[in-house]
Amino acid sequence: METALKGRRILDLTRVLAGPYCSMILGDLGAEVIKIEAPGGSDETRFWGPPFKNGVSSYFLCANRNKRSLTVNLKKPEGREIIEKLVRTSDVVIHNFKTGTMEKLGLGYDRLKEIHPGLVYCSITGFGETGPYRDRPGYDFIIQAMSGLMSITGDEHSGPQKFGVAITDILTGLYACIGIQAALLEREASGTGQKIDLSLFDSAVSALVNIGSNYLMTGELPSRLGSRHANIVPYQSFSTKDGEIVIAVGNDRQFMKLVSMLGQPSLGLDPKFRTNAARVENRKELSAILQNLFLQEKKSFWENACQKQEIPFGPIQTMEDVRKDQQLKDREMFIRMQHPKAGDTAIIGSPLKLSKTPVSYHSSPPEPGADSASILSEIGYDEDEIQQLKQGEII
Repeated sequence: METALKGRRILDLTRVLAGPYCSMILGDLGAEVIKIEAPGGSDETRFWGPPFKNGVSSYFLCANRNKRSLTVNLKKPEGREIIEKLVRTSDVVIHNFKTGTMEKLGLGYDRLKEIHPGLVYCSITGFGETGPYRDRPGYDFIIQAMSGLMSITGDEHSGPQKFGVAITDILTGLYACIGIQAALLEREASGTGQKIDLSLFDSAVSALVNIGSNYLMTGELPSRLGSRHANIVPYQSFSTKDGEIVIAVGNDRQFMKLVSMLGQPSLGLDPKFRTNAARVENRKELSAILQNLFLQEKKSFWENACQKQEIPFGPIQTMEDVRKDQQLKDREMFIRMQHPKAGDTAIIGSPLKLSKTPVSYHSSPPEPGADSASILSEIGYDEDEIQQLKQGEII
């Protein structure tokens, strides 16, 4: 079957997570992605672990499938010449070097658009290419702290908490994917490309959504609510006899169903709890009442009861539970790929389900330089020239 981005070539000069996650999505959608690293491999995630399988990092595996690998020494003119030749036949360049690095290498947007006016050029940095922080290095953990995300994560006892994964990297990777595809669509009309300037800091602040809006409207600093919701009650976790569950009641009708299921319909008529606004005002009292009721039965009991009443419910699952979840199996969210070193490996699949142009998993995360010779031959280098580049430590 056809893929959505068939025929598009992406030069991926990124490492770690935000950029590689973006280019992996583009690769899943059918683009040809060429991952460019320094000779020997310079993506730090190749070395982040354990766990490793036959020397291959699980972290690297999570964001680098569907890519070809070309190693290039960008500090040497012969290496930069390779990039310029590739740019002529590419649609997109993505990089996450510090602000100004690509310009120092002679590979900035102004230079590359002279070679290829239709090029879409995506820069991913910690803080963006303008503003007083533009020269600062940016890591997800730092961005979570500075963006306000950590100030609202955790509860009143825990202090500020980091999100469990590098969420600002993931968000920025998704924004990069959106921006690149938008620029490719615009190019069809204008015939010219453009530059995309993305920062982790901006992406993280955009993720504040309702919490940010609450503050901008009222000027009141948000508190850390743990599993509780700032604007909806009850929308939180509760303990049962054998574990924790999550209840997400989004309206007054659902609340009435919930308290009736719990054998306390009068709670739905109480002025302190009748409306969501009242429940938010009296959340502490209501949460304590509901917690005592949920402790009377096991998770499975409440799951069945909530399903019958169409009350949004979910158990808090471990990774083992998630791996065994039949819904995820049916949705093919766990796939297996053969890696040249790691062998048979399990990888999380793509959530994109396109009916006409489905995603494909055609190549495992590559070893450094695995495709250097074939890529160079495609752009005009002969065998002797490729050997010279290897001997000169250019590739």
